[in-house]
Amino acid sequence: MKFFKVITYGCQMNLHESEKLAGILSSKGYFPTEDNEQADIIVFNTCCIRENAEQHALGNLGALKYLKKKKPSLIIAMGGCMTQQPGVMEKIKESYPFVDIIFGTHNLDFFGDYLDERLAKKKRVFKVFETDGKIYEGTKVLRTSYPNAWVNIMQGCNNFCTYCIVPYVRGRERSRQPEFIFSEVQKLVLMGYKEITLLGQNVNSYGKDLEGDINFAKLITMLKEVRGNFRLRFMTNHPKDLTEDLVKAVADNPHCAHLIHLPVQAGSDRILKLMNRRYTSQDYINKVELIRKYMPDCAITTDIMVGFPTETEEDFCDTLNLVKKVGFSSAFTFVYSRRKGTVADKMDDQVPEDVKKDRIMRLVDLCNEQTREYSSNYLGKTITVLCEDFDKKKQMYMGRDEYGRMGYFECENNAIGEFCKIKVTSANGISLFGELVDDENQQ
Repeated sequence: MKFFKVITYGCQMNLHESEKLAGILSSKGYFPTEDNEQADIIVFNTCCIRENAEQHALGNLGALKYLKKKKPSLIIAMGGCMTQQPGVMEKIKESYPFVDIIFGTHNLDFFGDYLDERLAKKKRVFKVFETDGKIYEGTKVLRTSYPNAWVNIMQGCNNFCTYCIVPYVRGRERSRQPEFIFSEVQKLVLMGYKEITLLGQNVNSYGKDLEGDINFAKLITMLKEVRGNFRLRFMTNHPKDLTEDLVKAVADNPHCAHLIHLPVQAGSDRILKLMNRRYTSQDYINKVELIRKYMPDCAITTDIMVGFPTETEEDFCDTLNLVKKVGFSSAFTFVYSRRKGTVADKMDDQVPEDVKKDRIMRLVDLCNEQTREYSSNYLGKTITVLCEDFDKKKQMYMGRDEYGRMGYFECENNAIGEFCKIKVTSANGISLFGELVDDENQQ
């Protein structure tokens, strides 16, 4: 038997692309393993959004040097966003001579061909291409996240936020045809998947490059017709493109979870302009109010950055005030990280590290306070969670409700993949704990 291991860095988009890599390898007779020593091929699917992810990948890659000496037949491959950056392929080629295959984000679907070439010719393979604007259908996917499934609806990004490397490594926006998306979602539901997440760098831009009368709101309306009992989620949204038609379509689709991830990044209009986000803090508030008009129960989550170049204490306080005004159910908070090749990397007045650290701690404290308050509202209520896994440490099953809160509960039977009703007895930050109250009606 032959074995493979795919090591993933980054977001859900990368996780799904790793499932494609796993599908390609499984179609060639390889079986998954988590053991480096057992693997015949190890693939790094990298991310370059933040420098620490890039350094982590290079560190783990370097650690395989001695395994390669011990096992010369081992194939080591590296792909993803990191290798798509200018000059990175050459750097890895020269600094890591034990790497056999280097490929990019735009030609991931052809990884199987590159593996065949490496095995046949016994030579290293380097294939990092500029985007050709195509979406390739039919690549086998080995899904590993049951009962959840990821579905790409588009690739690339046209926004060019000044801190972000994505448009440079993933290219311009390209949308899949709606009939392929509908067919994939329906097939996944028939296979038993209970939660489908539509993925794109900016899902709100879906369809702008396609002919015909199609956009993201209309795609959501189309997916209303998918047969089966499942939840539908999507990410990520750009506030400037979130329309009333889309919010109404989500509210009208019984499959859609009432949770919208709407990254704000900052509460200062000056900083938002420097980021090239193309909305103001009041524009963002208006979008939040629009969501709550049609879905009063909707949970809103966000991304918030501190320490963007030139950020003052006043700018940061504007961010704190926006967080207080919106009341997010949870927030992903992070410190600005310089990325070579972006506009922000060339900006003067980079914020000192000690100031960034102080601000992120203050922001985290505020967001944690809001998260605890949001979770406390669950106490005594009965909620429905989709059981995703069994937590061995807690010895409890775990699953999310439609608003994204993780609930833990005990159950005598295997509950993974089932919708379970639990009565919440305690809350701890973003985690809920409850008792199973209606296991007879699980679906």
